Order: sequence, then structure tokens, then C-alpha cells
Amino acid sequence: MVSRDEFVSRFGGVFEHSPFIAERAFDKGAVIEPLTSGGVHGALVEVFRAASADERLGVLRAHPDLAGRLAIAGELTEDSRKEQAGAGLDRLSPAEHARFNELNDAYVTKFSFPFIIAVKGLGKDDILAAFETRIGNDRAAEFATATAQVEKIALLRLQSMLPES
Repeated sequence: MVSRDEFVSRFGGVFEHSPFIAERAFDKGAVIEPLTSGGVHGALVEVFRAASADERLGVLRAHPDLAGRLAIAGELTEDSRKEQAGAGLDRLSPAEHARFNELNDAYVTKFSFPFIIAVKGLGKDDILAAFETRIGNDRAAEFATATAQVEKIALLRLQSMLPES
């Protein structure tokens, strides 16, 4: 049986910089062995959805801007770095980079959290198109979209760590 410390160490970063989700999932007995991507995802998502609005907002705010300052400074988590690189966000032209920064700033000003999208399988043009569409959403719709994207990112991360359920 996996210990609490092992579980939190291994899965505490699946929801970006939010180990409380893994801690609560383990503490409530939602973790069932053998560990599978679907089973762990279900346990973590249940905790995420039950968290307060402020806690969920904190999870959203823990995500980095896409192609933003942390990426330039090399300060992304390993998962975020790989995900952004896989979408080509580490190879933007100066004009593309400027557009991402402009959209990041406008988005955070409007919604108070960064633009979040599961980038796996998407290219920079797909991401920019989604960015430009979603910035027109109202806050409630965008909060719902961003939290759904966080859950999708978590599943993709877990699928790379564990067998399918």
C-alpha cells in the first residue's frame, strides 16, 4: 500500500503547485490500489470540485502564463515546460511572443487568473485562436472552462505516470 507521503510526493503536483488536493484525496480514503490514471484522477477531481471557490481559484492562479515570464526565466515546473514545448511555445517568433504577452496580460486583468488550456495535441496557432475566443467570455464561463482544462491537464499528466484504468 502506498503511504500518504509517497502518494503526495508522486501526485501532489498533478494539480499545479496544489498538493492539498492529493493530501485530501488520500486522507478521505479515495485512493484505491492498484493505482491507475482513471482511479487517481477520479479521486483528485472529486477533491478539486469539493474545494472552496477560493481554493479552486488558487489552483488556477498556480498555473503559469503560456509562453510567459516564467518560461523565459526557465522557472516552469518540469510538466509545464514539457507541455508548453510540445505545443511549440518555446519556439515563438518575437511577434508571436509579443501577442502571447499581450493576451496573457489582458486575460489576467479581466479574469484574475491565467489562461489555462491543455496544450497536448495543439499547436501555437490553435492555442492563440482559443485564447482570442475565450478572452471574450464572461468570468463565470471562463472560470468553468479553466477548471475543466485543469482537470484535463491533470488526467493527461496522470496518463503519463500510471496505467489506464
